Amino acid sequence: MVTEQCVEAEHCIEAVTEHCVAAELCAVVAAQTRMASDLREELDCSVCLNIFSDPVMLSCGHNFCRVCIENVLDTQDGAGVYTCPECRAEFTERPALQRNMKLCNIAEQFSLQSGQTAEAILCVYCVQAPVPAVKTCVQCETSLCDLHLAAHNQSVEHSLTEPTVFMGNKKCPVHNEAFKYYCTRDAVCACVSCCLAGEHKKHDVELLAEASEKKKEELRRIIEKLNLRKLEIEKMDQELTLLQEELEPKAAGITERVTTLFGDIRDQVDALEKRVLGEISRWSEDISHQLSNLMKQQEMEKEELAGKIRRMEELCKMTDPIIVLQGWETHRADDDTETDKVKVPEIQTVNEDLILVNLYSGLTDIMMDLKRSSRVLDLTLDIKMANDYVALSHDLKTASLSDIAVSYPKTAERFVMFAQVLSIESISTGQCYFEVEFSEKGSCGVGAAYPSIARDGKESGPGCNKKSWCLIRYGDGIKVSNIHDHKAKRIGNDSPVQRVGVYVDYDAGRLSFYHLGVQVRHLHTFTTTFTEPLHAMFSIYKEAWIRIRL
Repeated sequence: MVTEQCVEAEHCIEAVTEHCVAAELCAVVAAQTRMASDLREELDCSVCLNIFSDPVMLSCGHNFCRVCIENVLDTQDGAGVYTCPECRAEFTERPALQRNMKLCNIAEQFSLQSGQTAEAILCVYCVQAPVPAVKTCVQCETSLCDLHLAAHNQSVEHSLTEPTVFMGNKKCPVHNEAFKYYCTRDAVCACVSCCLAGEHKKHDVELLAEASEKKKEELRRIIEKLNLRKLEIEKMDQELTLLQEELEPKAAGITERVTTLFGDIRDQVDALEKRVLGEISRWSEDISHQLSNLMKQQEMEKEELAGKIRRMEELCKMTDPIIVLQGWETHRADDDTETDKVKVPEIQTVNEDLILVNLYSGLTDIMMDLKRSSRVLDLTLDIKMANDYVALSHDLKTASLSDIAVSYPKTAERFVMFAQVLSIESISTGQCYFEVEFSEKGSCGVGAAYPSIARDGKESGPGCNKKSWCLIRYGDGIKVSNIHDHKAKRIGNDSPVQRVGVYVDYDAGRLSFYHLGVQVRHLHTFTTTFTEPLHAMFSIYKEAWIRIRL
């Protein structure tokens, strides 16, 4: 009995102690609130009655918002005297405004804290001073601080949640009861009434805490997947950063090489121009010299004829017969002078054809140098490999489909099933480039293949194996596909493809195709590791031909 009385006494003492502590805390909070209120009043501008904004001080010691005091002083400009709005101190000149940095910092900090307090959710039972709540009771729909929460939990067992002012998502809208279960069938929260007699009756339900833990576990699994994806993206970012870092020096190197190449081309073109113009000038001088000599000869002959004519005319005027007859004997030889129309002698003029030959020859030399410096591969078709229905031109640059078999000698290298042919030349290191032209209609293809590609059977077709990589242009000229190892993929295209550039970087394992239209456009790039020399591969189908341009 004594023990029970002691326990009751202890409980009473604890309750009184808690009440005293709560009272003391409320008193402290109230005192702090009053102090904050007093401080708030000291931070008010006497003009706008709001907290100082960019406070400035007059020489009398009073502070105002900069905008407020400037507006007041503006209204006093015509009065001849300026006065302080608070103490009415007078100034003969417009007073200088000195910014009060300390007051400015205090006002900004107070404004920030006031805003945070306004946004905080407060305990509904702390009426003497605002105290932030730590939990919200779903059933009571009240927010409580630490002290009032302890008293609340001793009396009832209600569902608690993080502080909130909106309870709509915590209670059942049908029964106005707190959610306690989670319906796994409908994936929604439910109250007790919903589970016993409502729309979730006989559904599989779980306690909110259990369901929450399961969902958290699923979220952790998703987070793990997302983290893996994030790591992949970060790794890709690193790779892209490396590519970005490599891009600038690589672009600079290419720019330098192209600039040097164009400089060399300009030098060669300038030299060719100088040589051809020099030839034209030399020919012009030679012809001019011939014409000058001929004109001098003609002038001398004219003077000689004029002298003879003058002497004969004087002889005709003589009356002495003896003198006339003697003079006749002197001039009778002139009677044999031809009177036919004088013809301009043939003189070699500027040979325009020869000039053009020199020009074309020089440009061809420049193009050959360009090919060598640009790694352009001078391809020829291998007649030993051409299918019997592939007709080749005399220069071995053009292949077309023949209606009848061509009388080729039988060789082990010749393709049997497919109308195709390889080039004689091959590449096994470095880079090279070549261009081809397709017929307007008909299907044809270009690519590269190992010399060990099958010569007969389905495995010998273009791209129908692991030893060839091809680009196929179909009959309409627009549809284009790439094919390798029996896998074909359509390439997006909206204009006819008649010219294609092929670039091979053997060491890097890249085979690229480009549409050479009005604008050069990348079509596709195969990436692999080449293990054998590469030969250019050409495939021709019905009504088609293909020509090597470069």
